[in-house]
Amino acid sequence: MTAYEDELPPLNLPRRRPRVIPVLLLKGGLLHKPKQFSAPKYVGDPRVAVKIFNDKGADELALLDMTATTERREPDFALIEEIVSESLMPIAYGGGIRTYEQAARILELGVEKVILNSALVEVHDLSERIANVFGAQSVIGCLDCRKSFLGGYKSYVGAGQRSTGMKPEDLARKVAARGVGEIIVQAIDREGVGNGYDLALIKRVADAVDVPVIALGGARTPADFKQATDAGAAAAAAGSMFVFNGPHRAVLITYPTDEQLHAAFGTRDA
Repeated sequence: MTAYEDELPPLNLPRRRPRVIPVLLLKGGLLHKPKQFSAPKYVGDPRVAVKIFNDKGADELALLDMTATTERREPDFALIEEIVSESLMPIAYGGGIRTYEQAARILELGVEKVILNSALVEVHDLSERIANVFGAQSVIGCLDCRKSFLGGYKSYVGAGQRSTGMKPEDLARKVAARGVGEIIVQAIDREGVGNGYDLALIKRVADAVDVPVIALGGARTPADFKQATDAGAAAAAAGSMFVFNGPHRAVLITYPTDEQLHAAFGTRDA
């Protein structure tokens, strides 16, 4: 074997790596990042962030308006259109979507997927109506979850303020039956903390449904992504990891290189 051949990855490595998705949170049209759904810190202009993620080759981008639903506001369609026009990546958007007409308008602007949270339980037929017209791949259900002192989990809506009274796996089954094509599982207690994903929560939901699960909440390094997919997630998402640097949370928008992600997942280019 030559030295060059010795450097090649094993041929039995899987070729396709899972997606890694930055999640950007909007407040008043600008980016903010909270910790455990509170005390949001200003990050910057979403247009600038999108350009940086373009340059770094991010797989996809999720954009969430974290106050639209609680303030009973419509999505900011003008801002969404501007961001889509700048993006080279598939965009998913959530926040303030309560009607089919709003969802259709967002998708017609060029957004590939709409993300529903409160509307999943408050507007029962919305996800199914969207999926019937645009396809299940265009609808993502977002489950915000908390772990109780006794070890069980409950799902929440309204920016984590209102309990649905349902276990995450039960709500996941319900929304998957209503046309949702993917499910984001977010651990509220780990959001912005950087102590790793809640792997038990991911496994519960992934085992309950046939649709792809996206892990969110707690990532600190690319190694966390691999742990999430080993637990059953089809993709890994993160927020703070991509916008903050160091213990003082200095703003630095970044994204791992393709080489770093392949190394973390144990995959290789085709």
